[in-house]
Amino acid sequence: MATTLQRPVLQLVVFSIEGQRYALPLAAVSRVLPMVAVSALPEAPAVALGVINVHGQAVPVLDLRRRFGLTSRDYGVTAHLLVARTSRRTLALPVDEVLGVLDVSGTAVTPIDSVLPGIAHVAGIVALADGLLFIHDLDACLSLDEEQFLAVALKEVEG
Repeated sequence: MATTLQRPVLQLVVFSIEGQRYALPLAAVSRVLPMVAVSALPEAPAVALGVINVHGQAVPVLDLRRRFGLTSRDYGVTAHLLVARTSRRTLALPVDEVLGVLDVSGTAVTPIDSVLPGIAHVAGIVALADGLLFIHDLDACLSLDEEQFLAVALKEVEG
């Protein structure tokens, strides 16, 4: 994702969780869906809520609240799912609200290592007039072990 952050203008899909704004590169987001029922995914890592069917494909649902250490909640009909692609797979992320697409100058992005070293799932921070925007790195969201557990769990579902 580092090369994505070095572009002159970044197009970001902005979403909120617990009132905090986060973003993903627009190129990584394939669609936004209303929240749907999530089926259990046995053997999946703790960050996974389960799995949904998107056009015949089993798509794991990752709870960013769990990854960020926030209190879990039941997602109701007002929540949305961001369906996004990583270098390894497609994921669905439940979010409180999708706020839209924002164009940000690449020079406005502060690399996370210069502010909070060691936070692997955030690629950069943008200071906006009304607060901070954390650009999320989906490729770093799962550890190697979590990725392997997820792959095994998905094989069981897919048959």
